[in-house]
Amino acid sequence: MPSRSSANLLGLVSGDLLDICQTPRTLPRVMTVPGIISDLDGHESSDGETDAPVFRERKIIVANMLPLHAYRNAETAKWHFTLDEDSILLQLKDGLSPETEVLYVGSLKAEIDASEQEEVAEKLLEDFNCVPTFLPHDLQKKFYHAFCKQYLWPLFHYMLPMCPDHGDRFDRSVWQAYVSANKIFADKVMEVINPEDDYVWVHDYHLMVLPTFLRKRFYRVKLGFFLHSPFPSSEIYRTLPVREDILRGLLNCDLIGFHTFDYARHFLSCCSRMLGLDYESKRGHIGLDYFGRTVYVKILPVGIHMGRLDSVLNLPCTAVKVKEIQEQFHGKKLILGVDDMDIFKGISLKFLAMEQLLQQNPEFQGKLVLVQIINPARSSGKDVQEAKRETYLIANRINEIYGSPNYEPVILIDRPVARFEKSAYYAVAECCLVNAVRDGMNLVPYKYIVCRQGTHLLDQAMGIKEDTSHTSTLVVSEFVGCSPSLSGAIRVNPWDIDAVAEALNLALTMPYPERRLRHEKHYRYVSSHDVAYWARSFVQDLVRACKDHYNNRCWGFGLGLGFRVVSLSPSFRKLGVDHIVSAYKRTSRRAIFLDYDNTVVPQTSINKFPSQEVISVLNALCNDPKNTAFIVSGRGKSSLGEWLSPCEMLGIAAEHGYFIRWSKTSDWESSAMSSELDWKEIVEPIMRSYTEATDGSSTEVKESALVWHHQDADPDFGSWQALELINHLENVLANEPAVVKRGQQIVEVKPQGISKGFVVEKVLSTIVKGGRPPDFIMCIGDDRSDEDMFESLLKPVACSSQPLIPELFACTVGQKPSKARYYLDDTAEVVKLLRCLAAASTPKPRHSSSWTHVSFESAG
Repeated sequence: MPSRSSANLLGLVSGDLLDICQTPRTLPRVMTVPGIISDLDGHESSDGETDAPVFRERKIIVANMLPLHAYRNAETAKWHFTLDEDSILLQLKDGLSPETEVLYVGSLKAEIDASEQEEVAEKLLEDFNCVPTFLPHDLQKKFYHAFCKQYLWPLFHYMLPMCPDHGDRFDRSVWQAYVSANKIFADKVMEVINPEDDYVWVHDYHLMVLPTFLRKRFYRVKLGFFLHSPFPSSEIYRTLPVREDILRGLLNCDLIGFHTFDYARHFLSCCSRMLGLDYESKRGHIGLDYFGRTVYVKILPVGIHMGRLDSVLNLPCTAVKVKEIQEQFHGKKLILGVDDMDIFKGISLKFLAMEQLLQQNPEFQGKLVLVQIINPARSSGKDVQEAKRETYLIANRINEIYGSPNYEPVILIDRPVARFEKSAYYAVAECCLVNAVRDGMNLVPYKYIVCRQGTHLLDQAMGIKEDTSHTSTLVVSEFVGCSPSLSGAIRVNPWDIDAVAEALNLALTMPYPERRLRHEKHYRYVSSHDVAYWARSFVQDLVRACKDHYNNRCWGFGLGLGFRVVSLSPSFRKLGVDHIVSAYKRTSRRAIFLDYDNTVVPQTSINKFPSQEVISVLNALCNDPKNTAFIVSGRGKSSLGEWLSPCEMLGIAAEHGYFIRWSKTSDWESSAMSSELDWKEIVEPIMRSYTEATDGSSTEVKESALVWHHQDADPDFGSWQALELINHLENVLANEPAVVKRGQQIVEVKPQGISKGFVVEKVLSTIVKGGRPPDFIMCIGDDRSDEDMFESLLKPVACSSQPLIPELFACTVGQKPSKARYYLDDTAEVVKLLRCLAAASTPKPRHSSSWTHVSFESAG
């Protein structure tokens, strides 16, 4: 049943919210229907003939904000726009081929009156290839300031709203505004996309359900997403009331990018725990199987724009500022911090560490300065005001205790600081301290490293000789996204004031050769993993993730934000009742194979006895003399024999075919392929030790096999233990006649050669040798073990007396990748199908003694 939050949200945005000016369709090419190209304005030749359009590869970049600055001219009252050269969205173009056209979809940082929106949209499209999304003021306030910044952003940074004074509580109305805004962004993309050719790259947590809207409109859209913030652990994320809706939104992408493995691991754990999805590494790439689609996960931190920073370092004003800073702090060592003013940047903790350093090392007093540049706050909530108050309070206390008339140990620069001025501070600072308690990436250390490397012109301004090696020292919080990539940095726990003070002392007293080696290592990484490398790598992986889009058929299903696309083989389709009943009626020698759990009995059923309806249907099928029907299961023979005792003529294959009987009055026959079960004495104690070590797991002992179940264990721990158990068992059973198989939340050890496919082959071979080659074969199952049955049916049934190609119906339960050609949605549909076949049967009472068949052993 769909959750209350997602039932109708795809159509949530009412007429009032969607009464927004549409973007003019003036792009050079737009494909609105696959295979149909819309009219192209301005492309007709003088003789009236239309020139053939020149197609260019195109990437559509979607983000909350466009990479533009907007301001209104006071004299003309006209809007003017300039490119934001510092925007990553603009800089990533360097990683794309020059022939690639880049189109941007997003909001402006200024509110445009409705009467001006059409004119502004045309100008932005023509001048900047930008498509603006004009959100109504109230919607923008609820979407961005309320849900994104006051709820989602703190939650993703591990701050739970435990009380009203500690973050905003979840409000369904602002969640609906978030969905509405995402729908508007998606509509803008739909206006301009060529779904067969264009690649869409969505950025950050503001637009996490946008992929659902795009996937619902275009099943094969080529869609990537990159999260620029942390993704919290499942313990934090699972508190989000709309957690499944957001996860499914992300899973409607083809590629999802994260800065670090930790963020990716948390996301995968959430998918496993909340959606029951499995993931694995496929040739070095992490992939999630999601309804036949593989959703890939990429781990790569974003970089900086080297050319942009070098150009700033070469500016004359930068050289002037560098000399000014050197004179101001002559004879002193400079520690630099550059942070936004928010509660997660750890500025107050940084100051406490500085205070501790000065207290424990009196020799630094008067010779050490911490310059803290504070970027303008992105929001003005009570949490920001409290953080600012605490920051100034601690800074003033330190300066009062350790300062003097000509010396302040802590200098706060709380004003807009020009790019060249920041670069000058980076270049002069002996050490850079990034002490955030949680941060998605943070590029400050990267910028510091590049500025310390400097340029020829900057070295001249700083008085550095040409052959002098450069150095830098970094103290970085281990909770910052850039930390894993900076192996030469001194990593600290920002909450441990003593440890941060000790790290600063180590950085300031580090020998020159070590500082040089650490700097060189960092610079090699930063210079080779710039923003262009990041963009190029992401796009290459996106292309690879989408390469099979048109090889499979797609179906969309699911309500609201639970919508998803099933991608399956072109030959894979739903089994039509009329189709199979027609084939059933015109055939006279039929073989029917049915799995038990989740095929004729629901998987969720606690009582595993079949219903009266199932018993009645099975008896009707078995009483037709044209039919040979078998239940093929991994269950034990005693359980199956008890549950199916009312079905006297039904054949049963238990324990994947190790035991078989042709009717209730027949004796159980065991396979002669593998009669040695001494290996069970080796396997059972090993499985029991894993059961004791894994809470929620259990060991099932069968006559021919042993099974370790972990469906009730912690999903992550259970999977890890299963992999370890498989490796352990494969080692100890290397010379034994047994195989180790992993199933759905189980690890099974069984004799070699025993499988459900083996059952099908033996039963069919027995029927053929009895002179009754089948002209109709139906096989239905849901599990991995049932795939062996489907595979065996692909092999021709040997019949020396009568060559025959039977009507073949291999059917899996559930829409998922399978060797079967058909599917049914659930157990209810399987029972309905069997009921229709039973109604088409011509039952006549018969006894098992009238059957003629070859024994199971001799058939081999």
